[in-house]
Order: sequence, then structure tokens, then C-alpha cells
Amino acid sequence: MTQETGLTRIAVDAMGGDSAPAEIVAGAVQAAADGGVAIFLVGDPEQVSAQLAKHDAKALPIQIVPSEGVVAEGEQPMLAMRQKPKASVIVATGMVKKGAADACVSMGSTGAAMAAAAYILGVIDGIDRPALGGPVVGLAPKTVILDVGTNVDCRPSQLVSFAVIGDVFARQLLGVERPRIALLSVGAEAGKGNRQVKETSELLQKTSLNFVGNVEANDILLDKADVVVCDGFVGNVVMKLSEGFGSALAEHLRTSLSGKLAQEEVDGIAKAIHDLSNPAEGAGGGPLLGVNGVSVVGHGRARAESLKRAIGIAKMAVETRFIEKINEELGKVREAVRE
Repeated sequence: MTQETGLTRIAVDAMGGDSAPAEIVAGAVQAAADGGVAIFLVGDPEQVSAQLAKHDAKALPIQIVPSEGVVAEGEQPMLAMRQKPKASVIVATGMVKKGAADACVSMGSTGAAMAAAAYILGVIDGIDRPALGGPVVGLAPKTVILDVGTNVDCRPSQLVSFAVIGDVFARQLLGVERPRIALLSVGAEAGKGNRQVKETSELLQKTSLNFVGNVEANDILLDKADVVVCDGFVGNVVMKLSEGFGSALAEHLRTSLSGKLAQEEVDGIAKAIHDLSNPAEGAGGGPLLGVNGVSVVGHGRARAESLKRAIGIAKMAVETRFIEKINEELGKVREAVRE
């Protein structure tokens, strides 16, 4: 945040996403107009300038930062970083590292955003690679699930770190005063689960976290925990099942109700069901967890409104000192576990 203006500086990957740069620029303009942020649009100057000219943005705190190339979805992230060192997501992340921006936001390749964050910003001590998590089950909009896909094989100590990160996430970004931490397992009773879950449970009991034991998958919908910890293999299955079930149910209702209600009502019901089961998409994006800097990633299908919300999340993460507090809490927990 600049002391001169009081604005949080956000570097936006203007070339990332299915609808870039048009929708990305439009969302950035909306965020800048709402106030509180200064935007750096990182991308091809000609393309970004052409889109920016379509908006009344001359008085807004928006600057264009040149970049060359885009890391596309499906490219091998580390290889692309070597071959395209001036790609938009790499330049945007580098601005955070250099202190030229307080946070970066990308709707492009998640793999590229993660690789750039891990390589350029570095990972927090005790974290092997960035994690993804947040409210991913629509009927539990304030329940953080962590990890949801980036760390498929985890040691118990890693899961303890995820618990700390989830605790800070729930307190700082969701306003939960004392989050209940639980391990996702095949039974709620103490002692249930595989070796990984049992060993992690023993470690969590030594910490000052509000650890409430195990929960089963159906408990996620019953408000039995605020942070549900699991490895990325299990978390990704939970997330994809929730998304897939919601999408399938939306289509089922669309077919079943067709001809019985006005088409506008049918479409409204189907959209509500879809949105309810895809909260991550509706939120715009979420911060990469475990890196030494604020890097927010969103869905490739994001439109302007989603990009604006993602910028808001980045701003909140900076203002709440999200990264600093994760580092502080991880240090405390490591001391407790070693005792």
C-alpha cells in the first residue's frame, strides 16, 4: 500500500483467462472505480490499451505494464517460465517480489500462477509447495477445505501447516472468531482413519488451535467445523463431486421443469443451483496459500465481475496482513509440536 495515496497496489495479469484481455480490463476498471486500489494491467500494451480505451478510465489509478507472451492452460508451467520469462503472469508476480505491487491477480493458468508464486515469491517455511483451499462446497459457504488439489501426498506435519493456514484464512477473510479445526476422515470417532489422519490428530492436539477431531464428508454440510483439513487428493475429490453434483442437478431440474414453468423461471432455478455448488467461481478467486506474498488466482472462465471480486480479495488479504499472520502462527505451532 502506498503511503502517499493509501491505495493498495494490485498487479493484474491482463492476458490470463478465456476472455482476456477484454473482461479482465473491464473488471479492473470496475475495481478501480470502486476505490481503494491502484491497478497495474500487465499485458501486451497494444491489446490492453485498445480495451482500456473502451472505458471512461482516464481519471482512474490504472497503469499499463508491458509484458511479452502468455502461459496458456495446458502448458508445462516450469518449462513455460523458462521459455517465456516476460509472460504476463511472471511479470505481475515479479512486481510483488520487487515491492512494486502489494498483490497480484491472475485468471489464467492456475499451474502457471502457482509455479510463478512458488519460484518468485518463495514458499513459507514448512510448506513444500503452494496450497489451494477455501469455501468450495456451496451449502457450507464459510467452511474452508484445505488442500483441494495441489498436494496429493502429504506428511502429517504438512496437514498441521494446512490447519494453521485454514485457521488464519477463516479468521481474517471470513470473520470466524475461533475457527473449529477438523480432519476429514472415514469416521468422526477418535482413532478412526488411516495412519496419516491418526498421526496428524496427535500433532494437532499439541497445538493451541481449536481442534475438534474428525469429521466425515457429510458433516461438511452440517456446520460441524469451520476448517476441514485433508490432503489434496481427497480435497479435490470433494470439490469436484460438489461441483459436478450441482451442475448435474441444475440440468436435471432444467429438463424436469421445462414446460411446467416459464423458461425464465426454469433458467433462474438452474442458475441458482449451479452457483450454489460453485462458490469458488462466484467469489472470483482465492489467495494461493503458503507463499510469501499475496497472489490470487481465479477461474479461467471469469468475467469482469469475477475479476473485480478477486481484486477485492487481494486487497483484503493485504490489509489484514494475511501472509504475515500465517508466518507468525506457523512459528508458534512448530514450537508447540516440537515440545
